[in-house]
Amino acid sequence: MKKTLLLLVLLLSFGAAAAKNRKVKIITPYGTMIIKLYDQTPKHRDNFIKLVKAHFYDSTLFHRVINTFMIQGGDPDSKHAQPGAVLGNGDTNYTIPAEFQLDLFHAKGALAAARDDNPTKASSGCQFYIVQGKKWTDEQLDQLEKTRLGGRKIPVDQREYYKQYGGTPQLDQSYTVFGQVVKGLDVIDKIATQQKDAHDRPLTDVPMKIRIIHKFLFF
Repeated sequence: MKKTLLLLVLLLSFGAAAAKNRKVKIITPYGTMIIKLYDQTPKHRDNFIKLVKAHFYDSTLFHRVINTFMIQGGDPDSKHAQPGAVLGNGDTNYTIPAEFQLDLFHAKGALAAARDDNPTKASSGCQFYIVQGKKWTDEQLDQLEKTRLGGRKIPVDQREYYKQYGGTPQLDQSYTVFGQVVKGLDVIDKIATQQKDAHDRPLTDVPMKIRIIHKFLFF
């Protein structure tokens, strides 16, 4: 009886732990990215997991790539799209409320939700982008604070990251960051540098499939 109770407690504890910091893998022709989803953005995390479990993203494309900026995907209209078709308008029939967090920023490898130009900055139900970005100098960041950021100061630790590793600080607190690539940053660079058309769509399709990374407990 005691052993059974202990086993039950361990399983419940494991289930609670597994629900935190969930990870997914995005599989592409250029390699696989492992992404940690943030618990601080539960609406975006849970929606993304729901879509991944439903295989929503399978065969969708990274349909918009801009070198030193980001790679964007998740448009359901991109599945089996004809060459040259203009993509980026497909979506779900709902949006997700913004979940801005001061400690979640647009570092290289950040996973963030795309959105249209709406006053509440609500996110697309499915489209996302992954930051490639560039390295910044103190002078560039100072200028950015005065212009794009409306005087908001970039925290010191984030400023140092942008200088050393890069990112897109001009998007902070305007688009919801809800995950981070923890393995496979080189895949972002490979996709971002693909030849593309006038609408930033790669000339050679970059399809994806996304899977949940499950954790297992062994006794």
